Amino acid sequence: MMRKESATISSSTIIKAEGLTRRFGDFTAVDHVDLDIEQGDIFGFLGPNGSGKTTVIRMLCGLLRPSQGRATILGNDVQHNSEAVKRSIGYMSQQFSLYGDLSVMENLKFYAGIYGIPRKERPARINEVIDIVGIGEYRRQLAMRLSGGWKQRLALACALVHRPKLMFLDEPTAGIDPVARRDLWNLLFDLAGQGITFFVSTHYMDEAERCSHIGYIYFSKLIVCGTPGDLKRLPEVTPEGAVRLELRCPRIAAAMRCLNTFDYVLDATIFADVVHVLAQEGYEKQIVDDLGRHGFPGATVHPIPATLEDVFVTLSRKRAKENGRV
Repeated sequence: MMRKESATISSSTIIKAEGLTRRFGDFTAVDHVDLDIEQGDIFGFLGPNGSGKTTVIRMLCGLLRPSQGRATILGNDVQHNSEAVKRSIGYMSQQFSLYGDLSVMENLKFYAGIYGIPRKERPARINEVIDIVGIGEYRRQLAMRLSGGWKQRLALACALVHRPKLMFLDEPTAGIDPVARRDLWNLLFDLAGQGITFFVSTHYMDEAERCSHIGYIYFSKLIVCGTPGDLKRLPEVTPEGAVRLELRCPRIAAAMRCLNTFDYVLDATIFADVVHVLAQEGYEKQIVDDLGRHGFPGATVHPIPATLEDVFVTLSRKRAKENGRV
């Protein structure tokens, strides 16, 4: 179930957007987006490339004026009080945007100055964020020589140095290895537990699963918003009269090709060493029998819930069909 919108902003509301729209000439990049994000949320923002994710973030950060609608960040209007908004947030862009020819400490000192931290307070605050992100052993290393994961930790430290209550992370784990991704997310969880709110754009389904709430924008329109559990239970994701199944059998790639010829199979795709199948209800045994007759004996099936990938694939296909994109 999606959060109900309220005309008023509660004390725990960090981001409130109503009808947020941005046009570039005749092109509408963001079309009437509504958001209600509360303190301590990790809000995942997903959508295909070019759907408006970064434009939404730029408007919420006070970097781009909305063409229509309004938004507030910590009670500050993004259009009329953008400087207060910028002082209250931290931001990590898609690309590493720090100074490669400066050391870790030099970058942190520079950003502490940019954010206006009093000179006497800077050493203590810099040491604090160094401890938070665990980058102490690299204090003197040039930023350009850090690995991808440590660069992201440095970027996070620079964005945290002024103690923001809200962090915008625009695809923060793109291009870093799985271990660094998990470590970064564990760090985000720890910070969220301390009351920092995160707005995270990502393409990774496993990262979306980690978020407390998720919004999915599809070519300018926010088409769904809610908890991961709520989205998986949407009726259009697993239609009435259909069931999602996990199928195990030898030669799964060939088996999937065979499954797609059965008229009662609505969709099939491979996940690791199994096939996820969306089929008409009541055909579970027939799937096994029909596969056996086609040279795939010993198959087993059992019901499974929808995944977030199922959610986004289903909603994207539905919206693409409505818009005549397929």
